Order: sequence, then C-alpha cells, then structure tokens
Amino acid sequence: MDSLSRSYEIMFIVRPDVDEAEIEKIIETFSGYVTTGGGTVKNVEKMGRRRLAYTVRKFNDGIYILLIVDSPASLISEIERRLRVSEQVIKFITVRTDEEEKRVAKIKKHRDAHVKRSAQPQASAESIDAPTPAPQPEAAAVPAHAEEAEPVAAAQA
Repeated sequence: MDSLSRSYEIMFIVRPDVDEAEIEKIIETFSGYVTTGGGTVKNVEKMGRRRLAYTVRKFNDGIYILLIVDSPASLISEIERRLRVSEQVIKFITVRTDEEEKRVAKIKKHRDAHVKRSAQPQASAESIDAPTPAPQPEAAAVPAHAEEAEPVAAAQA
C-alpha cells in the first residue's frame, strides 16, 4: 500500500428485486471502478438479503454487499458519486479503516509498554513485603470472659 492509498470499507445495499446475475454484474462494475482508478479490491463479501431498520425508497429489505478496498481518497469520492446515481443501489456507506487500524495498533503498543513497566515495580514490592511477618491479632491476647462483658457494657451505654 503506497502513501496515497488508504483502506476503506464500502458497504452498499442493492434493491431486493434484483436477481443474482445482476448483483454479480454490479459487484464487477464497482470493483472495476476501483481497479481502473488505481486502487485494489482486497475482499468482496455478499452478506445476503437482510431486513432494513427503516423503509428506504419503499423497500423494507435489501441485499448487502461489502467491498474492502485500498484506494486513493479521490477515487472514493468518484465511487460514492456512482453509487449515488446507480438505480439498483438504495443505500451505501464508506468508512475509512486505516485510521482505525492505526489507532488500535497505537493503543495496543501503549498497553503492552504499560504492562511491561508496571510488572517490574510490583515484583520488587512483593519481595520487600515478603520477609516481614504479618501482624498478630490482639483479640487472642484478651481473656474470653472480657470479650463477653464488652458487648453488655456497650449495650447499656
């Protein structure tokens, strides 16, 4: 992936009345737009027919398709324009995923570094605490009859 190319997920929903052969043609067309524009299609996932959360263009369900692509940002805006004017596509969304991957990697790196740093001081603190004996409870030194008298005195007060 070169410096100008970024990772994107393009999900679009095709009208439910479109047949399987036409769906394949739509996927090939949009994949072709990506490759001719200088991008690469990493994965195509047909997620099948699903119910929509709300009615879109009088449809209650649609066929979901996910394209995972590496492409320049300028190409994505062109693909979005073509998705917008496509009669069979009723809804689409494009999400840039490389920023998210970078963010997750940064958090993981920070977490790993933090775990390594915090593990060392804990080990030294345990070795210091280990030789000192635990304090003995003072209740064992008090005679049994004194323990019985205390609650009564506290209850009267």
